[in-house]
Amino acid sequence: MSDARVTAYARLLVERCIDPEPGWQVLVATTTEARPLARELSRQLAGRGAYALTRISWGAAFPVDLDWIAAAPGELAASLPPLERRVLEEVDGTIFVLAPERDLPRLDDGGARAFRAHVSAYRDRGRAGEIPSVRCDFPCAAYADRAELTLAELEDVFYDACLRDWDEEGRRMQPVRERLDAAREVRIVGKGTDLRLSLDGRSALVDDGHLNVPGGEVFTSPVEDSLAGEILFDVPSHSTDGLVEEIRLRFEHGDVVEAAAAAGEPALLRALATDAGARRVGEFGIGCNSGITRPMRNVLFDEKMAGTIHLALGAGFPQLGGRNESALHWDLIKDLRGGGELQLDGVVVQRDGEWLP
Repeated sequence: MSDARVTAYARLLVERCIDPEPGWQVLVATTTEARPLARELSRQLAGRGAYALTRISWGAAFPVDLDWIAAAPGELAASLPPLERRVLEEVDGTIFVLAPERDLPRLDDGGARAFRAHVSAYRDRGRAGEIPSVRCDFPCAAYADRAELTLAELEDVFYDACLRDWDEEGRRMQPVRERLDAAREVRIVGKGTDLRLSLDGRSALVDDGHLNVPGGEVFTSPVEDSLAGEILFDVPSHSTDGLVEEIRLRFEHGDVVEAAAAAGEPALLRALATDAGARRVGEFGIGCNSGITRPMRNVLFDEKMAGTIHLALGAGFPQLGGRNESALHWDLIKDLRGGGELQLDGVVVQRDGEWLP
């Protein structure tokens, strides 16, 4: 791996995503698989006069000890240590680098719910816009396996998608944001799909390498009770307990009333049972990153793939008008490049993944 790419990646996360001021306390949560990046992040935060509060876990996403969750009694497993809650209340920024090991402990239903509660607690302030926060990945063997690439091949795809001219990418995505801000109703049409949702009174954001890395999406929170119709998510999605494929959902008045999957359906049903908000949608997003051309079986990349849309079951974004609350935020992706349409207020604006004039 090129040290220069790791250095450039760390610079992107620190300078563009967090932009810390002297004296800031920045939580850096990652895994042993991402050691080169963790070390570089510490150096660059120090160079900005900021403190690095580093949390290194053994292969799990976010600073969550899966072995502890699997062994702890239910009520204890679901709660963050009081001292850690104090840390989260006082930090000035957060960087979450996901780089899982190949073999992670499997959690039962209660453990999976506890895990999602921990992740939600770590991300709450960033998702609400209270502090700068970025969620990102690091190329590792587990992600290479998922994408069916060698690690060297994955690194090339990874850095091509992440190390872009994000100012220019932001300018390119701005017209998409303007279209969403002006629209009241969205209709998504495609294979197994005819779904409507309202954006009335909601605003959209451009992720131009500030919020998640890779960036490359325009997203908003739809009106919670507006979703009606059905949708087939044809891009495979990893949940906390396995791969789920060909997810079919039917909505009435914003709620999921029917759910099925060709593979991994038990994981889908467990996620929907997380809490009362898990059966509603907190996000509608449009992928715009042309550096990602095929599914990687990694939601952080797949949701940015140009020519796709995604809906997230669970928590919405309060700063965009979203009101749905949930410990779940699970992005599900539909590829529109093979016959799909995106309509805004009855006008087709995208066909087969290509924007129309």
